[in-house]
Amino acid sequence: MSLKIRGTTKADSALVYAFVRELAEYERLLDDVVATEADIERALFEPNPRVFCDIAEWNGSAAGFALWFYNFSTFRGRHGIYLEDLFVRPAFRGKGIGKSLLVTLAKRAAAESCARVEWSVLDWNEPSIKFYELLGALPQSKWTTFRLTGDALKKLGA
Repeated sequence: MSLKIRGTTKADSALVYAFVRELAEYERLLDDVVATEADIERALFEPNPRVFCDIAEWNGSAAGFALWFYNFSTFRGRHGIYLEDLFVRPAFRGKGIGKSLLVTLAKRAAAESCARVEWSVLDWNEPSIKFYELLGALPQSKWTTFRLTGDALKKLGA
């Protein structure tokens, strides 16, 4: 059994898009996906991309992905990594793939002197919450996420 974590290539655009849709289906949010495969390809492979992706392969089969970008902490004075999406296909769970994807990000963060790696998880997703806690991740209970989107974003930006 072999696990390989690698960066994406342009040829992976359809795969990354498929992973996004599979994750959205798992999270019961498939109707919220408006991105297209072309949107994902453009974001990952524009001249100066601001989002990045690692693919996990198990015995040569696409098993999971981690899509991430850099953020910045003014309190720490250093960049961090924000993990937007982490997903392992059900048939490949329990093999250490999700942990390996996170280890890859943690190694990158350490090598680049990043202050942290952070992400969000849906409050009902107990299996993922338990998994993250086993890795030593801590929930940030003092913070509430806010989001501007749709008409509210257009109105404020007008």
